Amino acid sequence: MKIVKKVCVGLLIVLALLQFYRPEKNNAETRDITAFEKEMKPGAEITAILEANCYDCHSNKTVYPWYAEVAPISIWIDHHVEDGVKHFNVSNWNSYTNKKKDHKLEELIEEVEEGKMPLDSYTWLHGTMSTSEKEALLAWAKKARESYH
Repeated sequence: MKIVKKVCVGLLIVLALLQFYRPEKNNAETRDITAFEKEMKPGAEITAILEANCYDCHSNKTVYPWYAEVAPISIWIDHHVEDGVKHFNVSNWNSYTNKKKDHKLEELIEEVEEGKMPLDSYTWLHGTMSTSEKEALLAWAKKARESYH
C-alpha cells in the first residue's frame, strides 16, 4: 500500500511541475484566411464548416479552449496544432504553388473521406461533422480542384 501512495504522490508532483511548462501557442494577430477564401470561394455553408472543423488547426491562429491551459492537455493540443499547420495551412495559401494547392485539396478530400479529419480527439470535444456537412465539404473541394487541372 505504501508503494501505491508514493507513486500517487510522485504523479501529483510531476503533474504540478508540468503546469509550469507552457508550449508556444499558434496565436497570430489574425487568422488571415482572406487569400484562401478569396481564391477558393467556399460560400457561407462551407466557410461555417471550415470555421467549426478546420481553421483552428490549419491556420496561423487557433482559438484555444480553457482546458488548453492545463498540462498535459496543453502539450497534447500543441502537438496536434503544430502537426495540422505543418501539413496544411490556409494562412499560407498564397505561398503554395498551384500544384501544391491541388495536392492539399486532394489530401483534404482523402482525409475527410477516410474519416481521419477532423481528428476523433477534436470531435469528442467539439462535435462531429454531419454526413451532409461532409458531403458538402467534399463536393466543394472536388469542384475547387478542377481549377488546378
